[in-house]
Parts: sequence; C-alpha cells; structure tokens
Amino acid sequence: MFDVIAFDADDTLWHNETIYSLTQEKLKQLLAKYRDIEDIEGEIYQTERRNLQYFGYGIKSFTLSMIETAIELTNGEIQGREINQIINFAKEMLETPTQLLDDVAETVATLAQSHTLMIITKGDLFDQETKIAQSGLADYFTYVEIVSEKTPGVYRGLLERYGLSPNRFLMIGNSLRSDVLPVIELGGRAVHVPYSLTWAHEIVTGPEAQAASYFELEKMSQLPALLADLNHKG
Repeated sequence: MFDVIAFDADDTLWHNETIYSLTQEKLKQLLAKYRDIEDIEGEIYQTERRNLQYFGYGIKSFTLSMIETAIELTNGEIQGREINQIINFAKEMLETPTQLLDDVAETVATLAQSHTLMIITKGDLFDQETKIAQSGLADYFTYVEIVSEKTPGVYRGLLERYGLSPNRFLMIGNSLRSDVLPVIELGGRAVHVPYSLTWAHEIVTGPEAQAASYFELEKMSQLPALLADLNHKG
C-alpha cells in the first residue's frame, strides 16, 4: 500500500527530549545562587522560540539559548567559568550514547523486509548523522533526510524529489506539529506514537489536531499489525 514508510528520529526511534530536560535541571542548579527559578524550562523555551529563525533546531541551538537565558536571568552577572560549564553541558549531551526506544530495533528490522524505509528528521546535521550512525539502524533505511524544518512545503519537496505520491507515503513520529499534520495536509497518511516528554513547541491542541485523520499507537511494536491491516484493506 505504501511506497515509502518514513520515520522521525528524535523521540520516535531514540530518546532525545529526556536529555534536554536533564540539562535544563543542571542549568537551574547552576543559576540557583543568582535567583530562584522555578520554571527554567519555560524561560529557555521562550528564548528558543525567538532563536529558531536564527539557529534552527538541535543541541548547538539549544546551547546558545541556554547561554542567552543565563545572561538574561542573571542580569549579565553570570561568570565566564559558568558559561564554560554550560558549554560542557552541551558537550555531555553530544557525547550521550544513542539509546533506542523500546521495540524500535525489532520493528524497523521487520518492516525493512517488506517496505522501503526513510528517516526524515530535523536538527543539526552533524548531531543527527552521529545519532543515526550510533543507532545501529542505518542499514535498514534506504533514504535519510535531515531538514531544517518540517512544513508541508518541505514534505512536498521530498515527495517530488523521490517521485512519491502522497497517498502512498506514510510518516511515523511523536510530534503532531512536525510529523503528522503537515503530511495529512498533503494527502499522505501518518501515525502518531506519543513520547512521554514533548517539547512545548511541538504540542498542538484544538480543532486543527481534532479534525486531522491519523492513526495513533501506544508503542512502536503495534506498527506492523497496523500496516498488515491497512494492506489487507487495500
């Protein structure tokens, strides 16, 4: 039924948001001597949103936003050695081994026997290439696309590049905003597999999400059965 099945990477194939959450807690502890900051995540998020147009997604962008947030919250009093600690936080994030989500390895291996698989993920090119190489999954994917953003226009361009019809394209991901709604808008199909933590920027609620027609699974191991059912129905 599908010519290509595409997967998001971060928090769909492997853990990612947990690393960011833990790093935000480290920053909170670092800045505690300057002021009491209960919502460090919210403070960084607002900075990240402002910076997306300049730095895009990924750990390097996140690091610049942490530094900017730290300067703002301390009224410029933060010390150079503390800025260096924030940089070291980023290095620790980049050195964290890629940890696959439950059932991903088995599911991807199974689907690769009968389908052409693709990764479509956004973020820093070097960081994503490193994660893919470390994951042990690279050989299962025929195509890998690392993009700066996931919009209907970006998906349309990818489909045209590979000569794919939207109604024969399936996208699997944890984000309604990035992985599901843009694909549905083009006439493709999508599967939402929620992750326990979701970056606020990727959360979509209200009529837009409710009106979209997509599949939702609790875990990746349910995907082969869903595909078998869809293929049976034609």
